Formats: sequence, structure tokens, C-alpha cells
Amino acid sequence: MLLSDSYAAAVIMVRKKRTDYPSAGESSGSQEGSGSGGRGGGPQHPPERMPMPQQGGGGRGGYYQGPSMQQGQQGRGGGYYQGRGGYQPRGGMPPQQAGSPHPDYQGRGAAPQSRGGMVPQQFGGPRPDFQGRGRASQPRGGMAPQQHGAPAYEYHSHGAPQPRGGLPSHQYSGRPRGGGNLAGLHGAGPSGGPSRPLAPELHQATEVPYQAPLHTPTEATLSESQPSEAVSKEFEQLSVHDEGTSQAIQVVSSSKNVRFPLRPGPGKKGDRCIVKANHFFAELPDKDLHQYDVSITPEVTSRVVNRAVMRQLVNLYRQAYLGGRLPAYDGRKSLYTAGPLPFTSKSFEITLLDEEDGSGTQTTQRRERVFKVAIKFAARADLHHLEQFLTGKQADAPQEALQVLDIVLRELPTAIYSPVGRSFYSPNLGRRQPLGEGLESWRGFYQSIRPTQMGLSLNIDMSSTAFIEPLPVIEFVAQLLSRDVSARPLSDADRVKIKKALRGVKVEVTHRGNMRRKYRISGLTSQSTRELTFPVDDRGTVKSVVQYFQETYGFNIQHTTWPCLQVGNTQRPNYLPMEVCKIVEGQRYSKRLNEKQITALLKVTCQRPSEREKDILKTVSQNNYNNDPYAQEFGIKISERLASVEARILPPPMLKYHDTGRERNCLPRVGQWNMMNKKMVNGGRVSNWACINFARNVQESLARTFCHELAQMCKISGMDFALEALLPVLASRPDQVEKALKNCYGTAMNMLKPQGRELDLLIVILPDNNGPLYGELKRICETDLGLVSQCCLTKHVFKMSKQYLANVALKINVKVGGRNTVLVDALSRCIPLVSDRPTIIFGADVTHPHPGEDSSPSIAAVVASQDWPEVTKYAGLVCAQAHRQELIQDLFKVWQDPQRGTVSGGMIKELLISFRRATGQKPQRIIFYRDGVSEGQFYQVLLYELDAIRKACNSLEPDYQPPVTFVVVQKRHHTRLFANNHADGNSVDKSGNILPGTVVDSKICHPTEFDFYLCSHAGIQGTSRPAHYHVLWDENEFTADQLQTLTNNLCYTYARCTRSVSIVPPAYYAHLAAFRARFYMEPENSDSGSMASAAGAGRGAPPGGGPRTTRTPGSTAVKPLPALKDNVKRVMFYC
Repeated sequence: MLLSDSYAAAVIMVRKKRTDYPSAGESSGSQEGSGSGGRGGGPQHPPERMPMPQQGGGGRGGYYQGPSMQQGQQGRGGGYYQGRGGYQPRGGMPPQQAGSPHPDYQGRGAAPQSRGGMVPQQFGGPRPDFQGRGRASQPRGGMAPQQHGAPAYEYHSHGAPQPRGGLPSHQYSGRPRGGGNLAGLHGAGPSGGPSRPLAPELHQATEVPYQAPLHTPTEATLSESQPSEAVSKEFEQLSVHDEGTSQAIQVVSSSKNVRFPLRPGPGKKGDRCIVKANHFFAELPDKDLHQYDVSITPEVTSRVVNRAVMRQLVNLYRQAYLGGRLPAYDGRKSLYTAGPLPFTSKSFEITLLDEEDGSGTQTTQRRERVFKVAIKFAARADLHHLEQFLTGKQADAPQEALQVLDIVLRELPTAIYSPVGRSFYSPNLGRRQPLGEGLESWRGFYQSIRPTQMGLSLNIDMSSTAFIEPLPVIEFVAQLLSRDVSARPLSDADRVKIKKALRGVKVEVTHRGNMRRKYRISGLTSQSTRELTFPVDDRGTVKSVVQYFQETYGFNIQHTTWPCLQVGNTQRPNYLPMEVCKIVEGQRYSKRLNEKQITALLKVTCQRPSEREKDILKTVSQNNYNNDPYAQEFGIKISERLASVEARILPPPMLKYHDTGRERNCLPRVGQWNMMNKKMVNGGRVSNWACINFARNVQESLARTFCHELAQMCKISGMDFALEALLPVLASRPDQVEKALKNCYGTAMNMLKPQGRELDLLIVILPDNNGPLYGELKRICETDLGLVSQCCLTKHVFKMSKQYLANVALKINVKVGGRNTVLVDALSRCIPLVSDRPTIIFGADVTHPHPGEDSSPSIAAVVASQDWPEVTKYAGLVCAQAHRQELIQDLFKVWQDPQRGTVSGGMIKELLISFRRATGQKPQRIIFYRDGVSEGQFYQVLLYELDAIRKACNSLEPDYQPPVTFVVVQKRHHTRLFANNHADGNSVDKSGNILPGTVVDSKICHPTEFDFYLCSHAGIQGTSRPAHYHVLWDENEFTADQLQTLTNNLCYTYARCTRSVSIVPPAYYAHLAAFRARFYMEPENSDSGSMASAAGAGRGAPPGGGPRTTRTPGSTAVKPLPALKDNVKRVMFYC
């Protein structure tokens, strides 16, 4: 586990290992339509191009008229409207020195305490006290109990220092739920050596001259006014009571010392039902498992070669030397057997025929390769500990035993199919489907063994991915270029495209009869085939490639003006004309697909739930696990029946709309409703707007009519929207986007600035196929002009449907600071652990460049609610960070300013300040939804990011530590839920999927930890994928019902459509913000990358692809993103 030097020295611990599984290598073949929130498999359309369809009806009920309120006020009636951006302050947020309170968080040590136990806040006068709603039990994350009338822990005066910046130094009792009590996390910021490179600048952070991060001691405290030695001593004196035993605070030495929260008990709310899950019970073997280290020399990197060596060894020596045992091999360094081998150490010599020769001459024969294989006993895998873990009697997940079972069940499929990550593909598992440009889709299945409440289960799901068609290279190139390749010579752009597509692809030669030698392509020659020569002897005699093929093989090369394929290494290049090469079958295409290919792949993989269930059962039957020789050898038995699981269907929440509409309240039906007879609960104001038309086939009159209809719809929906544009419609060409935008903005501001007004909105009409235009437009508007924009595609302008206009109006409203709807329970203060005291809800995500992109930075985004109790508006911050870095680097940071000295900042701090300014209150509770984290990264992400949250809070005010609940949201998993009876219309929606609100927290969930599956959305097409929520830290003591209901209800507040969505909106918004920020990066035109996207590729990131990392942030300088303008970042610009 990687820890930065700034990690705390003391943390309350309950020791527990984390069950660490590799993340799924392949997304499954399911698709959820727009509005369902599916993000794993669909094309990454810009957010504005696909407004969600409105469907279904809505309920009737009472009406609500939110009073107009001043900044800093909040009322129980819920909702206030301040016009555009009124819920946010104007201007930047001044940086503060680390260790000193922010002006909005001034100390209250001398202030009188209020009767309810809360120190009055000095922001705008004293605030009413916020007492807990009858929760007498202690927080489960190490928070001390509060007595009635005593000051709340996060409002301690600035007297004696408190350990962890908020945990009183006395004991508390009760079951810990924080998860090992990371209360000791502290420190003043990222620490590092003097030569540490610059960290990325916070995208929307306060603009200050950036300095290298301050070098702070490892034992640094949150407040610099307190010596680290004194704090360390106080930490060492702390103890906790857990079920009668006392545990001293321990130093965090590794993630093994952290325990995630235990399940608080099953949820009970909702209508009970039975669903089926694609999990198959796996019976634990009673064999004695042994692990052996394997060393193969000469060492090769190919698992295929390693497996071929081991397969030959087993075929030759299984009876003679292996005691008749059939071992399972991981393709690298480990071999597993069901019982001991007759030796503890032994060496073998294995001879293989070399099928590949990528570096030799044209006349060499297949050569024999001799490998030395050394096998040595390493350890025994204890299945008893696995059984103890599954029954909840042991906290440590025996990772080795799980790994052995997974390898055993993968052994046979690996030999039969093409393995890709945890999936297996074959052209025989389903009909191949062309995807275009030389690619085709292969069907396959995903397989993984998992520990669950019902015991071990085998998770099986259907999957599809892109493979390169086994075509002659000439034919592949013709498909790639979409033209007759003999019609005209190749251009430079053609050569670049061919080189990118073919680099690393394996081909076989066809001009030598049955001798099909294989080569791997390393590049293209810069010269044409007819110009290429090579030496044939030591005397300097050269021969042309054309002549050589004619004389040696009697082969006349036709495409002599084309380049040759270059194979082998650069020292001894080998030239092969394209027309003598054919692509070898079974090569997965790992680069990014274009939109047409993605659409074709989704069309192939989209299956109704009943069809998918049948295919899964068919796959399990075909795999015939019970007759698998490896499964038999190890005593593993797999059930052929889907797991039946008890589920509950949570009711939808009542939604609030404006009192002036016919329908004031709305109860969604099957996850959807519409805006008919409703008005937005807080309509935004657009007084001045303009339109630019980049579509040549849209006439000015049509553009003008469309804009008028859109303005009418905004007004009907409840916005204060001017019906006439400030300027006539401006027509421009897509290649002049910057000039057009600046001309329009300049003209408008010349008219508005003398009156002290702003241009509120820009409506943009785009061609349907607009290439990089969309991204360039957003970058200029949001980082240069400070202008909120709404893009509309030409096809929608021509249709001009009311449904489309209504959806666009929803997006425009939140972009100018309005609210579309709020939860009735939020207004009536009925949401447990949210409504009782000021609560901020965060969403965070990191999006990584596609594996084919060598150097693009990863983009981190954090959003946070800016209203309470409504919890509907979210401000967002983004930053660029190191390539495939999963930890969010800029959550909290400290730097040295020439004028102000030590300054702290970061995304969490800025969003907390923004919340305080918008609501007049500081958050007393934090709920953090974190997207994009695989199970193997849970510990690193929690330790690093919870530490950053603690530091950010303490930098605002010493001892300010609101309780935190940290929840990971996962969509890229392979669990699917099916109705028990597909024919029962009461248990499925129109798409055949389970009903929205279906929640599962038993049987297929973690044996002991707090997690659940929630299908919060109605399906559109394909099989719905439930979101998986796993609680890593919980100081707010959520019950299962409370967290599940909160999460489900929030899914109905997504601003861009009148449907519930598949993941909680804060996480969804973070994903949208991160996706938007990729457009801000400067494009990089090079033939070394895999593609040139509209978003562009980043500069300054380290080369090399690979998996996501959780290395300590700050080790690599990344060029920062351009800063958002203040008036843009105050609103939900990313919607």
C-alpha cells in the first residue's frame, strides 16, 4: 500500500484485511439507454447532445411556493431563488494560511454557547441550534458521545488541542462503524523532498502564484500552531472501548490495519420480492492446496509461451514426476496443486518449436527453443481460513486461497478461448458481427469467483469486445480507409492512420505455401516498396525487395508504391510487402473505437433480460464445470442454477414543483414522470441571450424560430426568460469558432457592460457531425469568455419537438442557477442524517485516458451540494493529474506564497467555503460518494482521500471535524439482477428489467461489510446494471434503510431529465464534469498516439499506459487545466 509522507502517525485500529480482487478487465455486453445512467458501455457523447426523453406520467398533490430569500438565509419552506448564480458568492475565494481559520470559519471559542449545545455562528448572526434527531448512540467512526447541552464536538473552542482535530481525548463505548477508526489522520499537507516537482494547479481554485508544495514533516499536524510531538503523545494516550476491550491507537503501517464498517443489519423498508442474480454457488473443496514457485529460463514475457511450456511439461512428466497431479498455472510464477508433489524442488528441460520469428531473415526455418523450468514448494493455501471468513468468524480474507480457486476455474477456458482480463472470447460463442474499419465483435463471457454471504459464488456474465478481422492486410487497409486503395496513392494522413492501426498487430505470410511464419508489425517504411533495398552479402551487394520476391518466391508485387510493413527490431529490420501478409486471428483491438463502431458493438451486445439470462445459463451449461478436469482435480463443484435472492422495492420519493403550476407535487411512476402541468421549483433568470448557428443547412429564419420556441418553453416551464434575443442570429463556419464566439460576446458586452449587465446564455446550433467543434466551443466559453452555453444539434432544430425543448429547458435552468425540482422530504426536513443538521454531499470521480493513449493526464472532478436542506445544486471543481493516477491529488494541498507564506487550499476546502457562503452555515455532516474505484484500490483511496478531507476541514478551523461517511459507487461490475418471473407484468418494467428501487443487501453481497446493490432506474433497452454501493467509512451511523433510501431518493433529483438515474447524482455530476474538462486540454497532433480525439491529448504526463495507479500524488508534474471563469463555476455548467 502506498502512503504519502503526510499520513498521520496515529489511527484507531481494528485489524482486518481487505478482500482484494482484480477489477474486471472487460465491460459486459449490456447497454442502458440515455437517461438510465449507464456509463460503462455506451459512447461518450458530449453531455448536451442527447437530451433525455420524457416518459410516463406523474401524480397530483399539493403545491409549494418557495419564498424569495436573501443570501445567507434558509427556510423550512425549502428553496430560495436569488436569480442567476444567487446561491453562490461572486468573485474568487481568498486563500488562507494553513493552520489559521478562514474568515467564514472564525473561531467561536469566546462566544456564548446556545442552549441546544451548539456555539452560535458569527456568519450573519447566531444560527439556531441543530440537535440530533433522537440518535443517542455514538457515531461508529470514533466520534465521542455528546451530552444534551454540551457543545457539539465540531464546535469546540480554540482552547486545548484535540487529537485528530475533533476527537476528544476521552474514551467512548459502542461498536466502531467508521471502519477501524482513521481518526488519527492528520497533517498539514503533502510532504516531499525539496526537489519535488510542481503539482497540478487546482482548476477552479483561487488564482494565486503557484509555488512548490511546502515540505512538511511526516508527523505534521493539521494545525501548525501545535507541535507535532505533543499531538503524537496525545494520540498515544487515547484508547477506545469495543465490547469491553480497550485498544490503543496504532500507527497506520498498511491497509491491513484498517477495517471497513460492518453491516449494520439488513434493510427492511420496501416491498419484498425475489430476484435472480447471475451468481452460481461454488462448493468449497476439501483438498489440501499447495503453491509452488515456477521459474522459466530464458525468461519470456508472453503468458502464451509460458503456458505452452507448462502444458508440455505436464504432458510429458505428469505420471513420472508429478505424482499424477494436474496442476493449475497462472501463466507467470505460480503453480498450484491439490495435494503435495513428490518433491520440494525439481528442474525440467522442455523443448518447444518456435512458431514466431520476428527478427530473422526470410529463409530461416522454425527453430527449437529449449527452456529450463524450476519448480519449488512455496506455501500451502489454507481453505479453513476462507471458510471462517465466509461465515464471518474471521476478518481477514485469505486472498491466496481465493486466487487459487480463481486460477483453477480459469485454466480450461484459457486453453480453449482467447482470454482478455477476466473474460474469455471466441468466434464460436456467437456470430461475429462487423464493426467497420477492419474490426469485428466476438461474443464471450466474464467469470470471477467471489466471497459472498451465501458462500463462494461464481459470477458469470455475457460480454462482447472488438477483435481485428483476420483479413489480408491489403483488404484491412481498404476497410480502414473506406475506399479503393488502388484508386490513388496513399497520402501522409493515410500512412499515419495505417501505422497507428497496424502497430503491434501480428501477421502471417502467405507467399510461402504451407509455411505460415508469424511476425509482429513494428511500423511502416518511409520509402515505397519499389525503393527499398537490402544487403544480401558482406561485399555490399544490395537487392531490391521487388527483385528479391520475384527471384526467390516467384511473387510479383503489385502495390509497389505502397510502403512495406516493418517487422522485427530496428537493428535488423525485416520488410514485408502488405500484399503477402494476413492478420492472425484472435487479436483483440485495444485502441479506442469511433462512434460508429461503438454503436455497432452496443447493437450487438444489447439483450433483453430474459435473453441474457438464457445465454448465461447456456454458458454455464457449455462450460460444464462439474466435468472440468481441473475443477474435478481440486474438488470444486459449481451449481448450474442462478442464485435466488431476496430483494426489496423502495418507494419513489415525492417531488416538489412550483406552486404556480397545476401540479405542485409529483410521485414518479416506474422511475419516470414529465413536466406537463408543472413549473420548475426555482426558475432561473435569462435576461440577455444570443445565438450562433454553425450548421450550414439551417437557415436564419429556422434558427430564429427554433430559438423563439426554446425561449417560450423555458418561460412556460417556470424560468424568467426573455423571449427576444439580444442580437440577431449570427451564422458562422465551424472552422471559425473562436472568432465567432469572441465577436458575438464582444458585441453583446459593448451593449450590456455600460448598463452593468451580463450576457446570461449563448444558444449554439451545431452540425450533427461536428468533430472537435463542440469541445473547442466549450473550452472557449467556459475558460476564456466566462459564458454559459447550450448546444443543440441540427436534427433537433429541424424536428423542434416539445419533448426535446422541455428537456433542454431543464438543462438551461440549472446552468443559470435554478432548480428543477427538490425532494418533498428535504423541504419538510424528513431525511434522516441529512435534514437534522447542515449536511454537504460530495461526489468525486477520476476519468482516465483510454489505454491506447500513451500520455494523456487523468482528470479528477469533485462536486458538492451548495444548498441545504434541498441538496439539489452542485458546484464542481476539476483538475488534471498524472496519467492513470486514481487518488485525487488536489483534494487538499499546501504551498508557499511569497506574500502570504504558507497557504492551504484544494477542492474540498474551496467547496466547504462555497457551501458556507451559499447557506450561511458550515457543514456539520459530510457524505462522500466516490465513483470509479475498483476493489483493489479501496484502502489506498480511503486512506489518502479521507486524510485530505480531515486536513481541509481543520485548515478552516482548528478542531472542525464533521463526521464523514465515505461510500464507493461502482458501475463497472458484472452482477445482473433478473425478475423471478419475466412474464409477471407487476415485477418488471416495459423493457423487461426489474423495477426501479430494487435493492439487494443479502446473499450475493459481502459476507460482513456494509454494501448493497441498487437498481434505481427504469431500463430503456438491454439489461439494467444495478449500481453497487460499498461503505468504506461511516461516522454518521447510517442504518441500511437510511443510506439505501437516501441514495435511491437522490437518484430522482438528477437535473438533466425527468427520470431516475442509475447512479447517485453527485457521482454522476462528477463524471460529467471530468468528461467536460478533457475538452479543456490542449490538442497534441502526433502519429505516436493511438488517436486524435475531439478532447485532445494532454501534454506533460509520463509516457506509458497501464492500469490505474495509487502511487503517492505529486511525483509527476502535469500541465494544469485552464481555470474556469467565476460566473461559470458557480453553476452546474457541466449539465
